[in-house]
Formats: sequence, C-alpha cells, structure tokens
Amino acid sequence: QVQLVESGGGLVQAGGSLRLSCAASGRTVSSYVMAWFRQAPGKEREFVAAITRWNSLYAADSVKGRFTISRDNVKNTVYLQMNSLKPEDTAVYYCTIGRQFWGSNSYSQSWADYWGQGTQVTVSS
Repeated sequence: QVQLVESGGGLVQAGGSLRLSCAASGRTVSSYVMAWFRQAPGKEREFVAAITRWNSLYAADSVKGRFTISRDNVKNTVYLQMNSLKPEDTAVYYCTIGRQFWGSNSYSQSWADYWGQGTQVTVSS
C-alpha cells in the first residue's frame, strides 16, 4: 500500500520560509515523478513543482525562483523549500507520486497515482 505523509506546514509571515516534507512508503520516490500541488480556498487545485526520476525539475511560474523541490532517496522523502512566501501562497499543499511525462512544462493531476492528505500553509501579511 502506498502512503504519502506531508509535514512542515504552518503559519508564517510574508517573506518567511517553510520546508514541506513528504515521506513515502510502498513506492520508491526515485523511480517516479514526485509533485506538489496546492489548493487555496475557493480556487482550483494547481500544480506547484515536480521532480522526475532523472532529476529534471519543473515549477509553476508563480513560484519559480522562490520554491525548490528536492528528493532524498535514502529517506524516500521529497521536500518543497519555500522562500519569500507571499499571502497568495496560502493553501493546502499536497504531495503526489505518479508516472513519468514528456512534452510538458507542468505535471497534470491526472498523472498522479497517489495523494497525501495535505498540509496547511498560511502566510500572513
């Protein structure tokens, strides 16, 4: 059984930083695409960042230069380092694991096989 457990969310002031973690079990994170999505209140869920099995990195334009996705193969864990946070980054952040993709600059929700339960990130102004 595949499980993804996110942690690291919380309340932070604008301009601050947080690091989200996603610990996986039942699948090896280095063999799949790991991605982060987020959903703000009243908005659709959106792609944030992804890392492929070949260590290619992808990020949404709204977070480029501020958020960085990384992976620790020994711990079977993926991270999302979030710097220079803005109030508009407030959302529930979800970790996913899924299939490889080509020919796109973002990761589709339909490609994700499993989702974590989500972790709340709140950025105050």
